[in-house]
Amino acid sequence: MYKRLFKRIFDFIIAFVVLPFWLIILLIIGPIIYFQDRGSIFYNAPRLGKDGEVFKMYKFRSMKVNAPDLRNADGSTFNAEDDPRLTKIGKFIRKTSLDETPQLLNIIKGDMSIIGPRPDLPEHRKLYEGNEERKLEIRPGVTGYNQAYFRNTVTWKERIKNDIYYIDHLSWWLDLKIIIKTVKSVLKREDIFITEKKLVLSRSIAHG
Repeated sequence: MYKRLFKRIFDFIIAFVVLPFWLIILLIIGPIIYFQDRGSIFYNAPRLGKDGEVFKMYKFRSMKVNAPDLRNADGSTFNAEDDPRLTKIGKFIRKTSLDETPQLLNIIKGDMSIIGPRPDLPEHRKLYEGNEERKLEIRPGVTGYNQAYFRNTVTWKERIKNDIYYIDHLSWWLDLKIIIKTVKSVLKREDIFITEKKLVLSRSIAHG
């Protein structure tokens, strides 16, 4: 019952309660993003949603206009603190996770949930193996089990295993623990960027 009904009701209520506070963030962060390089405030990223439907995931733009697309060896998006593609405000909103807050709009639209597997790129679906496509059984989340407990310390394939673990153990109690853990990790700014050590580990696993 929680998975099928109450989880969506909970998402909707929380999103509308938080919306006025997010609008204040938008009014502050939006002009800074724009005036740094006269680019768009938002980055609309195509992502895989529930049942494999592709949707636009909203983020505050943290990179310079026309920044190249860089990937790690395992196919995941490159993410590092010294990434030259980041703008000054971009580095700040990455560290504080403010770049993810526009996904509140995705929650209201029904594309995403507060808690669920982080959405993959559409082309990643071709790389799923075995039961990995099961991560598409539920709406992707702004945060999730893997994001809260492991964040950027594990490879993409390990993230998928963690996503499936969450789906198999989904409950209101687990969601509550994930929210608490997420708040702690954001406040402590833990594992936001992939370090060189983590990137090397990712490459070694990807090349087997």
